[in-house]
Amino acid sequence: MTVIAIDGPAGAGKSTVARAVSERLGLARLDTGAMYRAVTLLVLRSGAGLTDTESAVRLASGMRLELGEDRVLLDGEDVTAAIRLPEVDTAVSAVSAIPAVRAELVRRQREWVREHGGAVVEGRDIGSVVFPDADVKVYLDAHPEERARRRQGQLGLAEGDGGGTASTAAQLARRDSLDAGRAVSPLVVPPGALVVDSTHLSVEDVVEQVLKCL
Repeated sequence: MTVIAIDGPAGAGKSTVARAVSERLGLARLDTGAMYRAVTLLVLRSGAGLTDTESAVRLASGMRLELGEDRVLLDGEDVTAAIRLPEVDTAVSAVSAIPAVRAELVRRQREWVREHGGAVVEGRDIGSVVFPDADVKVYLDAHPEERARRRQGQLGLAEGDGGGTASTAAQLARRDSLDAGRAVSPLVVPPGALVVDSTHLSVEDVVEQVLKCL
């Protein structure tokens, strides 16, 4: 079973690279961030506060989640677009920091990869916690301004929309700080990982570096 772990902050290019690597190798791809976003969406819809850890754990444990290549079904509903809404962006770090939520989703992630016979897995704790013995571990990063520009593009925003790249960069920096500072499974460079700065690299350049590690 081949497992390739790709970690890094938002806007570093994880999803784009993971998709390209999975296509080259014929492996399934798992976006673990979508799983945390799904739980966050449930928490927001339930009306429970972000500090109500008991409700968050109950929702995470009881949800029916189906992850396709480019589609997320939550209890039978297509929430692919809903989990990318700004309110989810704002709340996801708080929900992701709940230890029991992480434990439940890590269990599901490992099960998903076993069922698919291996995968390219992207997230923030894949090489450090979920699959520390992955065949390849990559930490993908980029300059903050470039990451903000990419995130603007992902959201379909023009340069000046949403406060511009400076505002987006500040939002990403806040999330980086929260993710790196949480007590359980913080965002770190996994031991033995290939660290790639994708700021000035094409997707193909990054993919080739990853494949050379196999």
